[in-house]
Amino acid sequence: LSLLVLALVMSLSWTVSAQDGELLSLTADSCDYGGAFKSIEAVDALTVKFTLCNPDPAFNYKVASAGLGIFSTEQLESTGGGGPELLDNPIGTGPYKISNWDKGNELVLVRNENYWGEPAGEETLIFRWNAESAARLVELQAGNVDGVDNPAPGDYASVEADSSLQLLSRAGLNVMYMGMNNQYPPFDNVKFRQAIGYAIDKQRLVDNFYTPGSVAATQFLPTIAFGYTPEVEPFPFDQDKARELLAEAAAEEGVDSFEITLSYREAVRSYLPQPGVVAQDIQAQLGEVGINVTLELVENASFLDEAYSGNLEMYLLGWLADYGDATNFLDVHFGGGAPEQFGEKIPELVELLAEGAALADEDARYPIYLEANTLLRDLAPMLPVAHGSSAVVYAARIVNANAHPIGYESFKVLEDPDDDNIVWMQSLEPAALFCLDEIDGTTLRNCQQINDSLLGYELNSAAVVPSLATDFTVNDDLTEWTFNLREGVLFSDGSAFDANDVVLTYIVAWDASNPLHVGREGTFTYFQAFFGSLLNAPE
Repeated sequence: LSLLVLALVMSLSWTVSAQDGELLSLTADSCDYGGAFKSIEAVDALTVKFTLCNPDPAFNYKVASAGLGIFSTEQLESTGGGGPELLDNPIGTGPYKISNWDKGNELVLVRNENYWGEPAGEETLIFRWNAESAARLVELQAGNVDGVDNPAPGDYASVEADSSLQLLSRAGLNVMYMGMNNQYPPFDNVKFRQAIGYAIDKQRLVDNFYTPGSVAATQFLPTIAFGYTPEVEPFPFDQDKARELLAEAAAEEGVDSFEITLSYREAVRSYLPQPGVVAQDIQAQLGEVGINVTLELVENASFLDEAYSGNLEMYLLGWLADYGDATNFLDVHFGGGAPEQFGEKIPELVELLAEGAALADEDARYPIYLEANTLLRDLAPMLPVAHGSSAVVYAARIVNANAHPIGYESFKVLEDPDDDNIVWMQSLEPAALFCLDEIDGTTLRNCQQINDSLLGYELNSAAVVPSLATDFTVNDDLTEWTFNLREGVLFSDGSAFDANDVVLTYIVAWDASNPLHVGREGTFTYFQAFFGSLLNAPE
């Protein structure tokens, strides 16, 4: 009863604050709840201060994520933090706003005339989708779309030879992995998980099914990210060793053979350009050492929900980085605020990652990640498979075509001299457009057009630049981050943007007892991955 009363009081006070100009804030009683935030406050109408429980050298990169776009206080309150009006028609400050979402067909955005920056180059931006890479390319070649994501590996040569097209490559700041949930036998046996590592020929997968420039993974981290430790060598491809470990695991489990299910989704990504055939090849490779694998194709949105909720025993998934640091790879997947996708967490690893994330000096951090990467190899909660290069293809006439290293292409700068719209075809339809409660990269790209974050990304670069915040200051121990907001910004409906919008957006995700903490699934997985446990989370 007391929590309900508190939630109602807090809801009332926020509604009143938004109307009478009072400034919003929320402070945790202590940091014992396990999350990153001590307090979030609107210092004045154009200043927001975050006080953290521990230092965070990557905080500026985190607040640039499209998963932390800022929403209108009025819309959050009027929709109760969920429902079709918010999930399908969010109001933002971005270069575009929603015109029509014909579900199953296309999402139509139009230029936001209230946008604070340079107006979008074209009046209309249309997103369409097709899971098949070849089909997307056919649509581009036929002139039905202006750009496509992730061409198939076998199509690179033909695209490069076609003068009507332009191919732009991305570096492989990502990882594809085989997740294994230790809550499901036989994945609760470390020898079985290690056997998987010895049984898979990663190079064979990369050579046969990945785009040029892709590499077999030796660790969860790609070599270009800080925290990669070359001293930690992976399990080599060794089928005899795999069979030996499987025999030991079978004896310990009292079974004669192993039957498992490998789940995947038909979502083409830079880290997994051909999901179905990669799954089939892994099935065949595991069969060669005596593991019988059943393949399970799961619908995209359900797949992510099921994987991150810990409901899949083994699955193919990946991560496209927000920035090139260990915290964005390791903490998001294995830290204290990570989802339950691998089952029970590794306490020693959680402690190491918290220690590494709280240090700014790279020399002091490196030994921590050396130990963390060793644990990940030996305990094998997953098998890192590949770091995939990728590309985008545009019609040659498109001006300012760009490819972003983490998939945040800028559509507002594109221009088509032949008409007044840009039509982009990607692999999947967005699950919803309230990206505070979404995690899929394709969906985040769509949201990025509508809702700006505090910071943004430089064109063709993972460097952060001003967006809704013009600048920020941080104290010496990296626990107090103060952002100065841009003056005169309007939401697409004409309402004024201020510090309360930032604070309420973050509080809605942070405080599980908040009546607006609803979203699509109510998991706020991205937020937890970045910032640890939620405040007032149910036991």
